[in-house]
Amino acid sequence: QVRLVESGGGWVQPGGSLRLSCAPSGSFDSVYVMGWYRQGPGKERELVARITSVGTTDYPSSMKDRFTISRDLRKDIIYLQMDNLKPEDTAVYYCYADIATEYDQDGSDYWGQGTQVTVSS
Repeated sequence: QVRLVESGGGWVQPGGSLRLSCAPSGSFDSVYVMGWYRQGPGKERELVARITSVGTTDYPSSMKDRFTISRDLRKDIIYLQMDNLKPEDTAVYYCYADIATEYDQDGSDYWGQGTQVTVSS
């Protein structure tokens, strides 16, 4: 069974930084696009960043300045470096990945359990 394991959330003061990580576990063949979404209180889930299996990144324009996604291409671990955090960045951050398995060669989306990021003074 494939799982995504996230870590790195927590509390930080405005202007601070946090780094999230996400790694797949279980039995799988290939990991394609991976990325991060977030859902703030009373808000819809929104894309933060994504990265392909060869390291090409994509950000919504609102996320480009303060968020950086990276990937260990050998281990398929992704990181989200978040700098100059603001209270409006408070949200649950979810990792996702398009993963192919022995029984699903086309791949399906898998989601992590979410990690809370709270930005407040």
